[in-house]
Amino acid sequence: MNRRDFIGVSSAGAAMWLESACRPSAEKKQTEQPNTLGATAQIADGPLHALLPTDEFKLETFSPAELRQIEKQYVYDLFQDFLPFMEKHIIDRELGGFMCTVDRDGTNLSTDKYTWYEGRGMWVYSFLYQNLDPDPKYLEVARKSAEFMLRNKPSGDGLYVSWFTREGKPKGAADNRIYGDMFVAAGLAEYARAAKDDGLWKTAKEIVLKCVRIYDRPDYWPEAAQSYLGKEAPLTPGARVIGPWFVLLNTCSGMLEYKNDAELLAVADRCLDAIMNYHFNPEFELFNEIINHDLSRPTNGLEQFVYTGHAIETLWMVMAEALRRKDRPLFELAARRFKRHVEVAWDGVYGGVFRSLNDVDKNVWLLDKVLWAQEEVLIGSLMVSEQTGWKWAKDLFIKMYNYVHDKWPLAKHGFALWDYGADRKATFIPKGARAENYHHPRHLMLNLLATRRMLSNR
Repeated sequence: MNRRDFIGVSSAGAAMWLESACRPSAEKKQTEQPNTLGATAQIADGPLHALLPTDEFKLETFSPAELRQIEKQYVYDLFQDFLPFMEKHIIDRELGGFMCTVDRDGTNLSTDKYTWYEGRGMWVYSFLYQNLDPDPKYLEVARKSAEFMLRNKPSGDGLYVSWFTREGKPKGAADNRIYGDMFVAAGLAEYARAAKDDGLWKTAKEIVLKCVRIYDRPDYWPEAAQSYLGKEAPLTPGARVIGPWFVLLNTCSGMLEYKNDAELLAVADRCLDAIMNYHFNPEFELFNEIINHDLSRPTNGLEQFVYTGHAIETLWMVMAEALRRKDRPLFELAARRFKRHVEVAWDGVYGGVFRSLNDVDKNVWLLDKVLWAQEEVLIGSLMVSEQTGWKWAKDLFIKMYNYVHDKWPLAKHGFALWDYGADRKATFIPKGARAENYHHPRHLMLNLLATRRMLSNR
């Protein structure tokens, strides 16, 4: 299938979920609106609410022809490009799990298996089975990965090691971050939902609550800032980092769609409160990636650090949780902040978004490009367009859609899949090191589902 740029055509009218959103002068402060959140998760509004001009709320929806074009491309990218490559080169049918360390052509560079990729792959194939294609082979892929990881489940409040041999022998010490365990929890929860296995869902919940306890330790991950900014950055024991919050939030959101649970809801409330009230820096209306353990703002230079890729990803997850809660004010606020972060991160010269604003006042950026950051923009902008009909969301989706299809698919270079990281210009390099098995298929699946919902409402 030859890719064509998607060029939007105006179409009027939309079934509006946020029926008053096009009239900012009539909006009330977030804190004045009825809210489903608990007392610890009331979200404060900020000056951005008053700065949006009226034309930011113009309506322009996708036409059926546009949606069919998008749907056709997503079907191709998921079912004819991504999944066949995974089947041929990545999935370990014999021993279970995913061997993602491959060259562009699928040549295996290592048979080791990474905890992050196991949990993520488990989630992808479980979600695919439940929502897009109930082929038992997809559930079987998730099942074998789940069994692989459960054989190595750490005891007590221990964390998984990062790497395993193909056969499942742990390599190295336990991780000092909760990400790997949280991806395993998300994968197990989604598989449990697909397989209707309440026991595994409870196991996933136990892992989530364990990760919260670890994240709450005052000595948690002292190297957090250094992992982003290098060894010259200060140590930050116990720092609150947006990354754990949004992984916890997204996992709890998915689990709460399946089962009501007071403990997981309390975790989700905490995440929303921390993200929207404490990481948000009103001085420049962006999220600080790292703040102090007590949620106060740093004074050691980290108050200038904004990891825009994570902020954009976090905000569509906040919007998704707002939809689950039927919390309109929270959705609106997250949508406006999403737009703000994308506009700030956009590369006006070469297109796409940068992932890291290392110093706001000095305007110091990390100038590489990563695919996942671009795809978070596509998820969020289509979500806003579906729910509101706001013209800026459609325009943003089209701009990013055209950019990624021009720069990132590897078909023009004779390979399957899309590139996963490059320089500012997204320059192709013939050699690769891994196949990305999470952000890319998640984007394809979520947006294919959104497109089909939008078509069904026409």
